[in-house]
Parts: sequence; structure tokens; C-alpha cells
Amino acid sequence: MSGGHHHGIGSGGADTRDARYLGAALTLILVFMVGEVVVGVIASSLALISDAGHMLTDAAAIALALVARRVAARPARGNLTFGWKRVEILSAQLNGLTLWGLTVWFVYEAVRRFVDPPEVEGGLVLGTALVGIVVNVGASWLIARADRSSLNVEGAFQHILNDLFAFIATAAAGLVVLLSGWTRADALAALVVAGLMATAGWGLLRDSGRIFLEAAPRGTDVAAIERDVRGVDGVVELHDLHVWEVTSGFPALSAHVLVEEHLDCHEQREALAVMLAEVHGIDHTTLQVDHPAPTTVAVDEVRPRGRDEPQPPPAHP
Repeated sequence: MSGGHHHGIGSGGADTRDARYLGAALTLILVFMVGEVVVGVIASSLALISDAGHMLTDAAAIALALVARRVAARPARGNLTFGWKRVEILSAQLNGLTLWGLTVWFVYEAVRRFVDPPEVEGGLVLGTALVGIVVNVGASWLIARADRSSLNVEGAFQHILNDLFAFIATAAAGLVVLLSGWTRADALAALVVAGLMATAGWGLLRDSGRIFLEAAPRGTDVAAIERDVRGVDGVVELHDLHVWEVTSGFPALSAHVLVEEHLDCHEQREALAVMLAEVHGIDHTTLQVDHPAPTTVAVDEVRPRGRDEPQPPPAHP
């Protein structure tokens, strides 16, 4: 016998609320980003322009999260038996690759500016970075109020949080340039931003890659799941245990379980499903529960032969 328990993505009211928070954060970031690019060009600050590039990926992450949530909510139909739920994982990988591409460019530019540093307006860099800190605090607060179980939403939150640290580094560089005139501090701050971008990009690629490889969700102890299933009263054997993640926040499990002959397979399946949901947080389970196949022995192997019955020919070497 088999059965499944479906794990929902979220209610319509929660999705509307999340979209409102994400939309507000997106607007705040885009407005500031445009202004930062203008000031960065005027001040000849690579740190400000790299910060703006990081904010562009933040904006892309939020926009993709909004689109992906809408697409992922489409019902399953036809050959798409899980619907469009992995669209957000595709966008998370795209976001991670974009971050790495920008990292390479900013590292190249930072090294070039170390060799031949341009004149940098420290006051403009410091003032813009301080405003950027305020903007990122506001955007982080908005996204923190949305549902962060989505890999895209959590990725956007982490990017903006990293951007906050990047703006602190940029503000410090602007202060150094303003007080000492050492313009290479701007390139140094750009390297800090590039390092943060590379870290965030790797996190997105790693987590989305695990989902595409159908690995067990991070933090899931498959050995503990197997031990708990075998520990349920009446279970005598467990085969073909698979644990994977359809999309972020949507773990799934399938297994073939053998139970004692006198037990009801349907009741055992329900008991296993409840245990997996309560102990391991896996609601979407497909369990095939059967009795062990009886051991059969050929009659000719156990029935004694009579004297008049023909004997089998002797085996030849």
C-alpha cells in the first residue's frame, strides 16, 4: 500500500503580504542604486560602483523571487507533476552565477586601481556609504518580515545583509581617503565587497545545486530517519529509502517498508507518516507498506520418494 501527504507552499494571504514587503524593498534598493552609480562616477569610486553592482544583484534576487513565487504557485498539470516549483531554484542559480561574474570584474578593476589609483572624492564616498547603510537596514527589515523559507527570499536577505557590511567597508574607505588622501583604500574596499559577493554566490550555487542533485535537505540526518523508521513497532525491513528536496522548504521522502504479517499495512503507513512529519518535518511522503513474502519451498525438495518412483539420473562430473 502507498500513500502521500502533500506539503503546501503557502496561503494566498501570506503570498500577498510577502509580495508587498519584497516590492517595497525592491523599490528602495533600485532608487538608491541609481543614485549611487551617479555619485560613484562623479567621485571616481570603484567601491561605490561595486556596491551598486552588488545592489543590482540584490534587486535581481528580489525580482526573481517575486516572479518565481508567482510561477511556482501554478498547479501541477500534464508532464509537470510537481508544477513549476523549481523555477525559484533556477533563478537562485542564475543569481549565484551573476554574483561570481561581477566578483571577477571587480577584482580585476580593484587590482588595476591599486597599480594606478585615480583621484577619489572621499567626502562623496563617505556620505553615500552612510546613506547606503540606512537603506540596507530598511531593506533588510522589510525582507526579514517575508517568508524566508524560500531560497530566493533568503538569498536576497543574505545579499542585502552582506551589502550592509560592504557599505560599512566603503564608508571606512571614504573616511580614510578624506583624512589621509590614500586613494588605494577605495580599491581595498572594492575587494572586500567582491569577497562578500563571492561568498554569497557560492552559498546560492551550493544550496540550489544540492536540490538539483536531489540530495537530502541540509541538516537532515538520513541515518536517523532510517533508524526511526526501523524502530517503529512492527517494522521488519526497510528498502529504497530516498530523501530529497523538491524546492526550498519542500522536503520529500519515499520508501518501501515491510511489516509483520498480522499488522494492517494502511495503519502502519499512517503511523510512519505521522512519525516522519512530527520528528523529521517531512510532510510529503510516499510509502509502500507490504508484508514479507512467504518463504516457498518446492514440493519435490521435501516429499520423500517411494521405492517404485523413478530416481533422478546421477549427476555427471
